[in-house]
Amino acid sequence: MSEPAGTAPDGTAVRRWVLERAGTRVRVLTYGGVLQSVEVPDRDGVRANVVLGFEDVAGYVDCPSPYFGALIGRYANRIAGGVFTLDGRAHRLPRNDGPNCLHGGGRGFDKRVWAAEPAADGYGVRLSLVSPDGEEGFPGRLDVSATYTLDAAGALRIGYRAVTDAPTVVNLTNHSYWNLGGAGTGGAGGHVLRIAAGRLTPLDGDSVPTGPPVPVDGTRFDFREPREVGSGYDHNFVLDQGRSPGSAAAGLYDPVSGRVLTVTTTEPGLQLYTGDHFDAGPFKPGDGIALETQHFPDSPNRPDFPSTVLRPGEVFTSATAYAFSTAGPAVRPSGG
Repeated sequence: MSEPAGTAPDGTAVRRWVLERAGTRVRVLTYGGVLQSVEVPDRDGVRANVVLGFEDVAGYVDCPSPYFGALIGRYANRIAGGVFTLDGRAHRLPRNDGPNCLHGGGRGFDKRVWAAEPAADGYGVRLSLVSPDGEEGFPGRLDVSATYTLDAAGALRIGYRAVTDAPTVVNLTNHSYWNLGGAGTGGAGGHVLRIAAGRLTPLDGDSVPTGPPVPVDGTRFDFREPREVGSGYDHNFVLDQGRSPGSAAAGLYDPVSGRVLTVTTTEPGLQLYTGDHFDAGPFKPGDGIALETQHFPDSPNRPDFPSTVLRPGEVFTSATAYAFSTAGPAVRPSGG
């Protein structure tokens, strides 16, 4: 169902879509495509919201920079120096993160009100918008959609699609912060994490890649075997490409509640951000963990990275699924 949820700063009406299936209840706002809440049961059957968010639109407007639950575009993560060259033409973007462009600029997709309609299967909502040529400096008109659905097992699936009328770059993700103990229950640093990644992209002091991916062996970035997350992460992991279809890119487990989150994706990378740098409303640093499935940061300036270029006549598609389960204290996130 959908219901009124207030207004955006420009007065545009915002609606909330509520999806429920197989024990999972999800709320999605048309403002920013925000994933406002995801309620799932713990090992005792008690349901709680496991993503950080606010009760109303005003909360997201007042605290925009952590990007709580938002759809991110046109380009998730950073573009170095706020500039990239495509087909010999330089495109200059807003520098909203020190010297870099972050998450699409000052008014990215997270600050737009999306159109919405029921998904074709009846268990979801399809959000769509048109980003005009030149918006935030990006070339080409981009017609984009993101479809949130719940499958028969209660897994949340997000499918992205985009087409353009001129060459451009596209990198879309969802920026939810997960706390499987329940939003507002304290830090998530004690969660146990597994990431199917033997490499990551090394970063400079501005969080821009400095070279090709490097092995995680013998470093604090090695999550190939499950271990506590801790803090101090805002890094892009290069997901192993040899995974079998449908196998997990990442798994997150809360020993207290027994909740397990399993992430699968078609994307080549996963940004792990432990939320060390925000203090917004009721939330403190480390209260949630972002697992952003996406292409690599600064790919438009790195021809050695998987391409994010989209041309007329092509269709950009991407899919990520978040599956929920429970288990006893001995569980560890598996490879799927």
